[in-house]
Amino acid sequence: MRDTPPLPRTSGLMTSALDFLVTLLDLETIEVNIFRGIQPNEERQRVFGGQVAAQALMAAGRTVDRGRVHSLHSYFLRSGDPKVPILYEVDRIRDGKSFTTRRVVAVQHGRAIYNMQASFHVDEDSLEHQFPMPEVPGPETILPMYERIVAAGGDADEWWGRRHPIDQRFVGELPWGPKANKEPRQRIWIRADGTLGDDPLLHACVITYASDMSLFDCILAPHDVHWDNGNFMGASLDHCMWFHRDVRADDWLLYDTDSPIAHGARGLARGFMFDQSGRLCVSMVQEGLVRLI
Repeated sequence: MRDTPPLPRTSGLMTSALDFLVTLLDLETIEVNIFRGIQPNEERQRVFGGQVAAQALMAAGRTVDRGRVHSLHSYFLRSGDPKVPILYEVDRIRDGKSFTTRRVVAVQHGRAIYNMQASFHVDEDSLEHQFPMPEVPGPETILPMYERIVAAGGDADEWWGRRHPIDQRFVGELPWGPKANKEPRQRIWIRADGTLGDDPLLHACVITYASDMSLFDCILAPHDVHWDNGNFMGASLDHCMWFHRDVRADDWLLYDTDSPIAHGARGLARGFMFDQSGRLCVSMVQEGLVRLI
């Protein structure tokens, strides 16, 4: 099993927001195969799903000796309680020569709120092909979110004025603006707001956290429903990811997302992350509950 010292920080190169995300991912070892994750001090009705998925992946990775994460498949079972820590129980399903499999259950108040199956793979060489990266403006040509809202004369409230662990720069119109695209597609440049260490597991966990920040929004884009107007109930039902290559969360990644279908109070969203050289690094699929009120 990997040693579990505190996750490395890079002094002076990490914002306080990103440093706190790294702290969230620095799980406490309670017992063999049991870890505890802290919660952010925020007034939320439920725990952010990306946080649970990232902490669960960190718990799984802390029990793996060989290989890097290549996939995770997970279900959100219950709303999490933001006022208490989350316990992560890891089941060592299989340790093979090339593949290692772990099952993780996140528990609060004695009940499972989330479960994940994660697989780790020792890199091999074989066939090579990928879809091309979409042609979009570079991230440096797009203003940071707060500056963009202010420049457009929008209401940049206290939340937008804060630094966040993930820098997001939307390609095209902002999704909540009056000229927002009504197609079920969204493209965003994202990266960690600072410099991380070189641990590939940490980078995979930060990307997992970031992947749940905007994927659901593609389901809502063609419809007159929004998170802030209270006319629907939305929640992530499951979340699956495939890590195709080594990837750094502190380099710019183009997050290309779309939603092929919404039906029966459920919507499907897909996402693909490309690095700036055009390599497809991560793919993901999520189904969300969209229940009109």
